Amino acid sequence: MAPEESVEASRLLQSFERRFLAARALRSFPWQSLEEKLRDSGSELLLDILQKTVKHPLCVKHPPSVKYVRCFLSELIRKPSGDSVTLSESSAIISHGTTGLVTWNAALYLAEWAIENPAAFTHRTVLELGSGAGLTGLAICKMCHPRAYVFSDCHSLVLEQLRGNILLNGLLLESDATAPAQHPGHNTHNAESPRVTVAQLDWDIVTAPQLAAFQPDVVIAADVLYCPETVLSLVRVLQTLSACQKDRQAPDAYIAFTVRNPETCWLFTTELGKAGISWEAAPRHNQKLFPYEEHSEMEILKLML
Repeated sequence: MAPEESVEASRLLQSFERRFLAARALRSFPWQSLEEKLRDSGSELLLDILQKTVKHPLCVKHPPSVKYVRCFLSELIRKPSGDSVTLSESSAIISHGTTGLVTWNAALYLAEWAIENPAAFTHRTVLELGSGAGLTGLAICKMCHPRAYVFSDCHSLVLEQLRGNILLNGLLLESDATAPAQHPGHNTHNAESPRVTVAQLDWDIVTAPQLAAFQPDVVIAADVLYCPETVLSLVRVLQTLSACQKDRQAPDAYIAFTVRNPETCWLFTTELGKAGISWEAAPRHNQKLFPYEEHSEMEILKLML
């Protein structure tokens, strides 16, 4: 980098640092200067900005509000990618008897992994089990170009919020594809966007024909290993998916989770073995795009169904 370019970059980083530490309004940040600089500097500049803002020692010791950090990162992500993900979610960990109205760490972790490994999803049909607020799926739909994406969950309120988040991000559900005028203010539907559907899926009663109808190439789930009952139900669903493929190639499966209780993780891998499902740890990714507790131990297992 030329000396004058280095000085400009330093000034830009200092500007971001000062505004972020002061929790200034996002509109006051020099976004236009950043976009101009990114054309020459590449993504290294984004990593430097993260170090000066979200990962600044003061912010690590005294974190700003999660809402402010997420809004900042959403705006920052838009600069290289031209896109962002907007979510409506509950502020309570448990609301209306479900944990699915809020985004959990492993969903963020899996979204980052997917953005770094788009080939796992490009031009493929993806079935997500336990979609919750929908962040992982929305990131994949916008950044990884799947052919079709099926969001699923069992709780009616989660499904209602999920449909709203899909529309909020300019994607059209299959049932809404013929009536875009009903949703003013959303982005024009892109013909290259994936076919998006939402399915109510109860793991305890879903049948093999229902799962076979999805015809997934990829199956994903994030932060669904929170108790023995859900572990057993999930493995039954995965085993059924494996058995109902017939002449089709078995789908790839990626399960992301936070290691809260080693016994729960051990139960999951043990039950996979009993079901004849082999697995391996997916390689860790490098990008850190979202705010979550970095000291939390998170894993992604790739299953061979």
